[in-house]
Amino acid sequence: MGVFHATVWPRWSDMDSYRHVNHAQTVTLLEEARLQLLYGEGARHGAEMVDGGLVVARLEVVYQAPLFVNGNPFRVGLSVSRLRVADFTIHQEVHCGPSEGDRVGVVADVTLAPYDLQNGRPRRLTEAERDFLAGWRSGGDEGV
Repeated sequence: MGVFHATVWPRWSDMDSYRHVNHAQTVTLLEEARLQLLYGEGARHGAEMVDGGLVVARLEVVYQAPLFVNGNPFRVGLSVSRLRVADFTIHQEVHCGPSEGDRVGVVADVTLAPYDLQNGRPRRLTEAERDFLAGWRSGGDEGV
């Protein structure tokens, strides 16, 4: 599979006084794109992760170009760059428009850990979750 492509729509409230998506609101758009992969696509493959609990362990965002609110959505490419026993990292690239040819404005790496809500602690990935995530691997770190 490789790269999952999500479409996210900025809201009027995401915009700052320069008509850019505010840096903090960009993090919300990144989350919306991840939900399309982990919840939507994951559910279709029997590996729905969000309902079972998932926490952000690390978030790194690099802002390369402004994302303008102009009535168009943003294309977001997502791939798994690291897959370990109890966490994984998703690499995200947000394009400044709806197509692959649009400039990349934001690059993010987000490490997520599955979480046992009932017992209040992190847990290991299930076999189904690992298999699903492995299908979206990119050329990142190997992991365990």
